[in-house]
Order: sequence, then structure tokens, then C-alpha cells
Amino acid sequence: MSTRQHTLSNGFRIVTEHMPGLESASIGIWVNAGGRHERQPQNGIAHFLEHMAFKGTKRRNALEIAEAIENVGGYINAYTSREVTAYYARVLKGDVALALDVIGDIVLNPIFDPNEIEIERGVILQEIGQSLDTPDDVIFDWLQERAYPDQPIGRTILGAEERVRAFGRADLALFVSEHYRPERMILAAAGGVDHDQIVRLAEEMFGHMQGAPVPGFDAARFQGGEYRTEKSLEQAHFALGLESPDYCHPDIYTAQVYTTALGGGMSSRLFQEIREKRGLCYTIYAQAGAYADTGMTTIYAGTSGAQVAELAEITIDELKRAAEDMNPVEIARARTQMKAGLLMGLESPSSRAERLARMLAIWNRVPGLGETVERIDSVSDDDVRRFAEHMAVTARPALALYGPVSQAPDLATLQERRAA
Repeated sequence: MSTRQHTLSNGFRIVTEHMPGLESASIGIWVNAGGRHERQPQNGIAHFLEHMAFKGTKRRNALEIAEAIENVGGYINAYTSREVTAYYARVLKGDVALALDVIGDIVLNPIFDPNEIEIERGVILQEIGQSLDTPDDVIFDWLQERAYPDQPIGRTILGAEERVRAFGRADLALFVSEHYRPERMILAAAGGVDHDQIVRLAEEMFGHMQGAPVPGFDAARFQGGEYRTEKSLEQAHFALGLESPDYCHPDIYTAQVYTTALGGGMSSRLFQEIREKRGLCYTIYAQAGAYADTGMTTIYAGTSGAQVAELAEITIDELKRAAEDMNPVEIARARTQMKAGLLMGLESPSSRAERLARMLAIWNRVPGLGETVERIDSVSDDDVRRFAEHMAVTARPALALYGPVSQAPDLATLQERRAA
């Protein structure tokens, strides 16, 4: 497999990875424009725009967009995150040019028909409603909001209902003109792809775009705090966030190894102590999330209202215990889990294309898999213990609670337990 890169004269970047023997390919456009790039009145516009891209262009209506890909047995979709909006498709290798033509069309030529805006507004409002009815989904929005209060990175990606109800064609067009610039776009493709063909097609499709200064975004400031909503649900939902490294911080791999050992699988400390030994929950896990300039390690669990206090207290105790006695065997297992997860996950062209785009956006290059594995292996036991102590003692916390949580300790009480 070979990774190749090319940059057009206007700053538009292209990265491909040929995977010999594959009959399929994944190709997409990743735009460095997500929720954190919105001004407050725009909250939710990046996600709204992602929806509208599929609702018609100057060349195709919504049905024709879907049919163009599905007629050849392919799949097309998109997503919006806090830092990126992505539009991608998976097709047979003979249909790569078609897929790129469709994706380029929806990115460059959306018409924002007023009737379609109203229809999609209703769809997004339903999506917001569905999210609010999904406790183990919405609790992460609330945790993010408390970790980064009054900041773009702390706002929900879907946007507030009142904002979504107000967006019009001019709002969508303004966001595109401000952020959909060639230097903020990456075309990534993997699988049965021909790099030279894709560069040639990209030049024809995107080479005319003009670069221009684009608005920056507010630097993230993890402040922490508590969100608590009492509601009659079957389970009490508990989410604890701790400030963690950003993508480029030297400790990013240490954070990931630590989090895997703490709560990344059935053998992890949280799973074994809280679920297997005490039976306090069905679901519990920890994950390390990262952005360009901040990160957050999150611990989530769902339990009964009567047991949420015990679960919260034991979670703090496990953080402290990990700082004291995390051993070489479990650290080595966490490293192995990370490497296996990375390598197994990259057996699909979709995962490969996603990685290409992410790495190029972060590093402006694509580190080889060997380099990534080496960085995971370079995380020492002492590194993990040092990081575990930081997480147990000094990392700034945020807390979100939802459901029958009247018996749950507040953040101040949990902080006292950390310090004890």
C-alpha cells in the first residue's frame, strides 16, 4: 500500500492510498469547518449545511444525487463534528470518478432551495428531538457545554432549536463563503484508487476555487463545572470529563494508553471493578477525545438512581488507585489493544480514507502506520503512571448527570474525594 499527496496551486490538498486487491474505494471531501467555527448566532449552521448539500445542486435534484451513487451499488453520506464536516462515498473502483463528481457537485453547487430548506428544517428538528430523548447521547452535549462554557467548542453540533428555526438561505450561503475555501479542504481516497486520475479530476473540479482569508476560531478554555437534570428515567446517567491533551501534545498517546487501561474494554479497571465485581451497571467505559487545542477524557456509566452515588464514588477511587498501582501487565495490554484496534480498523478503505484526512489535517502529512505503532510502543510505564497521577489529582473536571440523580454527589463532593 502506498500513500501519495498533492496540493493544488490554490491550497486544495489531495491524499490517496492504493490498497492492492480491493475492488472498492472510499473517497470524500473533509472540510475544516465544524461547530467550533460558528459564531453564536450560527450555532447549528454547519450541520444544517451538511443536510442541505444532499437536497439539490445546479445539476442534480435530491433524488438524482442518491440515484447516481446507488445505481452503481454505492453508498454516500456525510457527518458534522466540532472541527470538520465530511462528505464521502464508497463505490466500486470503476466508479471513483462518478463518486467524486457527485461529492464535488454537492460541496460546490448546492442551490439551497427555500422549499427544501423548510423540509430539512423539520428533519433536523426531529433529529434534535430524538437526541433529547436519548439520554446516553445528550448527556455528552451537556458535559461538553459545562467543560467549555460560553465557547463555540462547547455548543451542541445540532444547534439550539430556536436557531435552527431561524436559519435561511442567506445564512447557509454566508457560512459556505466564509469557510468552504480550498485551503480548508482535503480530498482523501483509499482502496482501488489511482492517485494520478484523482489529482487530474480534482484539478478540473476544484482548481478554479479562489483562496481567501478565513475566520479563525476561539481558543478552547476548559473550565469545568456541573450539569444536573433530575428526570424520571429507568437509569441515572453519569458522565465525568477530565481535561486532556490536544492532538499534537506529546502526551496524546500516553493519554490514550491510560484511558484504554482505565476503561477501554472488558479487562479494564472500571469494567472489572464496577460492573464485574460489584454489578453496579451494564455499561461503563472511558474514552480519550482530542481537538486541535484541547482534549477531554470521558468516563460514562448508566446505573440505578439508588446506586449512582456509589458508582460515582468508586469511579473517583479507581482514578486514584490507577495513579498508585497501574502495573506493567495492564499497560502492555492497553498498548496491544490500541495497536490491534488501529490495524484491524484500517482494513476497510473507508477507515483508511478517514485516517488520511485526519492525519493530513493535524500534521500536514500522513505518518506511516509503523510510525504510529512506534509512538504507541514508546509510551512507558512511567509515562502512564505520571499521567494517571495528573488525572487523579490535578486535571480539571466537568460532570453531567441525568435521570434519577438526586442521590448523586455533586462535583465539589467528588473533588473532595479526589483530594482525600
